[in-house]
Amino acid sequence: MTDQLKIVTVIGSGTMGNGICHVFAQSGFQVHMMDINQGALDKAVATIGKNMDRQVAKGGMTEENKAAALGRIKTFTDMGEAVKSANLVVEAATENVELKLNIFRQLDKLSPADCILASNTSSISITKIASVTGRPGKVIGMHFMNPVPVMKLVEVINGYATDAAITQLICKLSEQLGKIPCVANDYPGFVANRILMPMINEAIISLMEGVAGVTEIDTIMKLGMAHPMGPLQLADFIGLDTCMSIMNVLYAGLGNTKYAPCPLLVNMVQAGYLGAKSGEGFYKYTAGSKDLVVSARFKSKEW
Repeated sequence: MTDQLKIVTVIGSGTMGNGICHVFAQSGFQVHMMDINQGALDKAVATIGKNMDRQVAKGGMTEENKAAALGRIKTFTDMGEAVKSANLVVEAATENVELKLNIFRQLDKLSPADCILASNTSSISITKIASVTGRPGKVIGMHFMNPVPVMKLVEVINGYATDAAITQLICKLSEQLGKIPCVANDYPGFVANRILMPMINEAIISLMEGVAGVTEIDTIMKLGMAHPMGPLQLADFIGLDTCMSIMNVLYAGLGNTKYAPCPLLVNMVQAGYLGAKSGEGFYKYTAGSKDLVVSARFKSKEW
């Protein structure tokens, strides 16, 4: 059933984009990776190669398979060239509504009429994205989890007008990638972030109100709830700006103050403390270090 999907274009070469390219390429698909910056594309290909090296070292891939997979990836800085022969496009750009709407307007004009348009969005309405295209039945959410080559879940999100046949096809495709698809309908946050982000936000509120410290909150959730990572460390890993953006989507979409982002989260984002990607959030991150060190700010009352 997925034989019709031979060429997959991925828009965006960041952490999610290169991970999505990785899993499609290793599963035998021709992959067009598109970004506006060739340097970012080169960096992404190098990252994919390093991640595949880890698979080789663990016996999950041979050197021959790695070379073949990398050979199936082509890079593009021109969207028209990247999508003109695509059967499926997966958008993996920054979680910004206007940016995604603009990308889908372009994709609708530039890609073949029968091409399926998917978004890796973790919170933005698929129905809204589909509304700027002339093919809403062929627009769907394909929300991969990070890190993409490792995590098994793909949250498949139906827009209001998504064709049932497209949903079925994307589920089969996800299985072909070695993933487990779970279908959700298009409501704010879908399932993953509708549940996860309020938990993270509540952890930040607990910290702000002095219920417990950073280490204590994360340890209680790891040891008491069997979470592999505490909510504050996870927030740092996701990016505090992304967490705030998703909470704002939930708040705007559901109209309930319980979804308002915690004031401490807002302050941290405004100050540029975004987590691992900025070097500091609830924890301090030093290049090459694997030690988890609580930010000095949370050892005092500076915040």
